[in-house]
Amino acid sequence: MSVTPNLHELECPICNRKKKASEFLPQELIRPAIVQGIRDSHPDWSAEKLICLDCLHHYRTEYVQRVLVTEKGELSSLDKEVVASLKEQEVVAEDLNKLFESQKTFGGTVADHVATFGGSWRFIILFMIVLVGWIILNSAQLLARPFDPFPFILLNLVLSCIAALQAPVIMMSQNRQEAKDRLRAENDYRTNLKAELEIRHINLKIDQLLTHQWRRLLEIQQLQLESMEEIYAQQPGKLRRRDTTDQRPPATGGNA
Repeated sequence: MSVTPNLHELECPICNRKKKASEFLPQELIRPAIVQGIRDSHPDWSAEKLICLDCLHHYRTEYVQRVLVTEKGELSSLDKEVVASLKEQEVVAEDLNKLFESQKTFGGTVADHVATFGGSWRFIILFMIVLVGWIILNSAQLLARPFDPFPFILLNLVLSCIAALQAPVIMMSQNRQEAKDRLRAENDYRTNLKAELEIRHINLKIDQLLTHQWRRLLEIQQLQLESMEEIYAQQPGKLRRRDTTDQRPPATGGNA
């Protein structure tokens, strides 16, 4: 049983691999700077040949990398991640909440709960109730022998211990929040940079498509003018007789 070849497959002149015809683009739809990069690597690639999308993504990534190096001088690790995502067609945005929660430790969880409780009205109200109750018990003669008589030295010691322990715990929670904000800022930078590069590419692609369509319209108009000239050259007698008939004055009935 013979197998018929797939007529819809073409061979890419860059990677020499056969792919579907829908995975190819002509040179007219590619940015000139990328075309120049392709010709630098493959001088035998001409305007009549096509290029597959995988090779186009490769040369497009090289072009983006050259642009970033020209604008910034040196690529950072975040810039390299964005360039790699453009090459692999991957998404750079991440759910930082899930990522951060997966890396949370027991000490970080305790610090977050302590900082959340210490910065709430519940803590302030409970603390005031305990403080007022402590003072009343040791100053209103409710106990035969107060455990912390005036000037409440034990109370001062307890408050100092609470403040000494609460401050570093809150600082731990703030450090974790700062690390989370830093990750969020890096993620926003990667997303914004990739979006800017994609938008710039789309704008140039639209301008190139409009220019291509405008050229096609001019070619069609030129063909129409040539067709009209040929028709006029082939039938000059009919057109002249028709023009003479249209210019003849209408006949009037009766005598003046």
